[in-house]
Amino acid sequence: MPANNSSAQLLLLDGPTVEAALQPDDVLAAVREAFVLHSQREGRVFPVIREKLATGGVFGIKAGDVGSQSLLGFKAAGFWPGNRQKGGDTHQATIMLIDPATGRPLCILDGNAITTARTGAAGGIGLLQLARPDSTRLCVFGTGVQARVQLSYALRLMPSLSEVRYVTSNGQRNTGFEAAFEDRCAIALATDRNDAVASSDVVITATPGGGPLFDADAVQPGTHLTCVGADTNGKRELPPGVLERARIVVDDSEQARRIGECQWARSLPCIEIGDLLTGKATVDRQPADITVFDMTGLALQDLTVARFLHEHALANGTGTRLAWPW
Repeated sequence: MPANNSSAQLLLLDGPTVEAALQPDDVLAAVREAFVLHSQREGRVFPVIREKLATGGVFGIKAGDVGSQSLLGFKAAGFWPGNRQKGGDTHQATIMLIDPATGRPLCILDGNAITTARTGAAGGIGLLQLARPDSTRLCVFGTGVQARVQLSYALRLMPSLSEVRYVTSNGQRNTGFEAAFEDRCAIALATDRNDAVASSDVVITATPGGGPLFDADAVQPGTHLTCVGADTNGKRELPPGVLERARIVVDDSEQARRIGECQWARSLPCIEIGDLLTGKATVDRQPADITVFDMTGLALQDLTVARFLHEHALANGTGTRLAWPW
């Protein structure tokens, strides 16, 4: 593209446009591709920026590229708890795709729905790789956006899961959460979090990561745990002693040891999920094994999902186009 190009455009995809195009099968395929690219070292993940702000929020940048696909971009995102009182989403994210040959921005996308969907898909992929195939009982901590998408993908990918117990921060029922899933499983509030963990085959933790959610001895042999909330230095959801008993799988080993659950046990061995998908590594899961999928989120997940949304919008004429001469 010549340097004096005056007809260049920047494509904007807002939240409703993104959400309308986020089909689960497409998201699963894109996230799986991201893990495989990472395993094959065809996709790069740059060091994560994740900092607490004086406003009380947390701001981060995740960036990466896939040279063979001319894919480059980043996500600027974070967590602003004060938004709850303003009636807004506590998680905010914006994704930008950039032309690696020129540095010109190609597409700016609302990243909230992308982050939610790609994290749910990643949890589902981890379940298929690590949970016992005969799992029937699931316990989820949290009832927010991420808890909902994790449970949705879990039920979609593992139809054997038929009994769900959920744990709330205040111990009260969330009828809206129940209504969202009552036609897909038997769902009820857990009155004792340790008992709920002990009686479950799968445990999903999808909270802000403010501290251990249950006692370590509640985790029984054969349990799989999907951990979502630890994504910043100092955050955790698992109590001490669980990782030491588990076979640990992560999305990125260095990132997990820096900001994930693995920051609390950096010396323990772990396997990257992409290596399981490519066959570089295997987990010969025994029925009594405890498995943990420590998810911190890869920039490549955001980029592969954003790429198919960008291509979809170009093909279908959706989104807003702005003149962006350079």
